[in-house]
Amino acid sequence: MHILYMLVIGLVIGALAKLVMPGRDPGGIIITMLIGIAGSMIAGFIGREMHWYRHDEPAGFLASIGGALLLLFAYRVVLRNRPS
Repeated sequence: MHILYMLVIGLVIGALAKLVMPGRDPGGIIITMLIGIAGSMIAGFIGREMHWYRHDEPAGFLASIGGALLLLFAYRVVLRNRPS
């Protein structure tokens, strides 16, 4: 059940990040989910290292979107610089 919850939240976070940063992205729903999940994980890691969250506390919703935006930006930079 926990993994299903994580996938749904990842999809929502990834979709919101794509909504905030519109543009063409290769990749569909799976990439959107992975960006959302990884963004949440990065936001949680940064938040715990900065002592904003306890070690057993997940990242907040806005921080997760921020992490997903950071990943989406990096994803686009890497794909833009990739040789055709």
